Amino acid sequence: MPPRGDSRGGPRGAGPGRGTPRGASLARGGGRGGATTRLAHHAIPSSHITTVGVKRPGYGTGGRPLPIFVNSFVTSIPEDIIHHYDVISPSEKTLPARLNMDLIKALQLDVAPAIFTPPGVYDGRKNLFAARELPFGDGTNTKEFDVSLSSNRVNVGGRGPKVYKIRLTKVAEINPEVLKRFIAGDQSHDNTVLTAITVSSYLRSQLSPANDNISGKALNVVIRMEPTMKYPFNVRSFFTNRETKDIGSGLQLWRGYFQSVRPASGRMLINVDISTGTMYKAGPLLGLCLEFLNRSEPNALATSRGFPDRERLRLQRFISGIRVITKQPGADGTIQQTPRVIKKLSTAGANALNFTMREGGSMSVADYFHKTQNQKLKFPDVICVEVGSGALIPLELCIVPPGQIMRKQVPPEKTKDVLEFATKRPKDRLASIVDGLAVLAYGQSEYVRQFGMHVDSSGPLKVQARVLKPPVLRYGAGSKQPTIRFFRPAEVTGWCIIVYEQHRRFGESAAQDMIAGLTASFRDVGIRFPANYTPLVKWENGQGRIEDQLRTAGGDVNRRHGKPPNLLVVVLPEGGNDIYTAVKHFGDITMGVATQCLKSSKCFRAKPQYYANVSLK
Repeated sequence: MPPRGDSRGGPRGAGPGRGTPRGASLARGGGRGGATTRLAHHAIPSSHITTVGVKRPGYGTGGRPLPIFVNSFVTSIPEDIIHHYDVISPSEKTLPARLNMDLIKALQLDVAPAIFTPPGVYDGRKNLFAARELPFGDGTNTKEFDVSLSSNRVNVGGRGPKVYKIRLTKVAEINPEVLKRFIAGDQSHDNTVLTAITVSSYLRSQLSPANDNISGKALNVVIRMEPTMKYPFNVRSFFTNRETKDIGSGLQLWRGYFQSVRPASGRMLINVDISTGTMYKAGPLLGLCLEFLNRSEPNALATSRGFPDRERLRLQRFISGIRVITKQPGADGTIQQTPRVIKKLSTAGANALNFTMREGGSMSVADYFHKTQNQKLKFPDVICVEVGSGALIPLELCIVPPGQIMRKQVPPEKTKDVLEFATKRPKDRLASIVDGLAVLAYGQSEYVRQFGMHVDSSGPLKVQARVLKPPVLRYGAGSKQPTIRFFRPAEVTGWCIIVYEQHRRFGESAAQDMIAGLTASFRDVGIRFPANYTPLVKWENGQGRIEDQLRTAGGDVNRRHGKPPNLLVVVLPEGGNDIYTAVKHFGDITMGVATQCLKSSKCFRAKPQYYANVSLK
């Protein structure tokens, strides 16, 4: 058992980790007592269909016909009633969506397979759909189950697996016939239609935004169920390692897929698109930390050897929330423990962290692992991670499992890599979508089959489009080549440029080109500024105090031109978000002066249109 971060009672174990992906869980309020829930039968009562939406009068004929492929696939609509169940875990707090999915999977396959044959589909939260009414027995609509996740992993403290209570209550029956009538133009758009769409999507996608109501999930849940059980997922997409890119700093990009069931005229479609997920790199946690900090020597993470607290906190923000597994030697080799979630980093190394044993006396974390688990640390000076239970584990003993989505903001210096990976030409994008059909596996999905859905995965839908003749635009007073000017342009009484990019990357020549581009754009759009005005240009260090540097630049302008500037133009390096924030705080809050930040990479050989957009700001 790893030692805890405090000195209470020596080394105590942690419960099962609360790993990512996070999200709402099946542990939400509701279902007090044993009250019977009245079912909502979504039949087709003709009495409630009083009007039908106005149909379009016809299709347009203008323009040039053009056949195109769209990223959609035709699907059929289920024939039979779909049964909707509310899922509640009365004794649990909010659990991660992935854990909820694993619990429902264990319930259907291991705990009560006779009831869940064929298995239902689940959204990771509160809703489960079944293709038949679940035989709870005794004529009741509610049944409670005890579910545990059995595995060959070591359970902390040698205790038995944790038991979760799950209660299912039938709440509705959904008739897909209303959806058929809707797409045929014979049914109004109401909640019964939305509910049917939800079931299809539900089968497709299993996890929906928190503000979605039950309507609109059904068909989507059906088609998302299969990939959600196999791959990492978030609210809208799931991700595979079929197409990846290593972008450094301990991060990888994975290609993902988004899918949604949409009604169309006379048919139902599944819209499919690609997405991008940012993942933590799998492998030793120590290596991940070193890559993030751009270090190569493990002892660089030892506070006793000069590891700065600022860097430790930056690393802590990056890895907090990651699930890790630990290695323990056993009789049959290395055994992996239950995943645990990193809470924070220790302020000292494993050999300097002491805790009180239950039997009395104290022991360091490094000695504990050496004496009790025969694991002598290679880097005892390196800091430890503290997991949710308070247990302290050396970095070198932690492994990061694959497929963990980073839910924090992508580092600014990696934004360009993400955009390059996510951006594809239309032809390549459609090819990637078609290739992804093997992952979506509509034809092989038992969930899609059992609900009676049939997806035409032979190829994307081909439709007839029209290229319309572009309208004629006229600017100004009939001018053919006008200069568009602002209606009420501002006046620049004084300005200066502060450059935070390195001088060798953005030198005098680049600065003068930028000044020429800006002044020409100012003049074109009507912004007034002093004639023969040479703005001050200063190069500053972004590690310094930004506020003092900007204040000094303003004072220099005041001494040179007799009045302070009312515009500060700041050139930022890649990853200069902290500088940007400080500049805006100084301009908007401290001094009340206009500031305009430009990326140095955008200023090189910038076109007039770029400076025109800057002038508009």
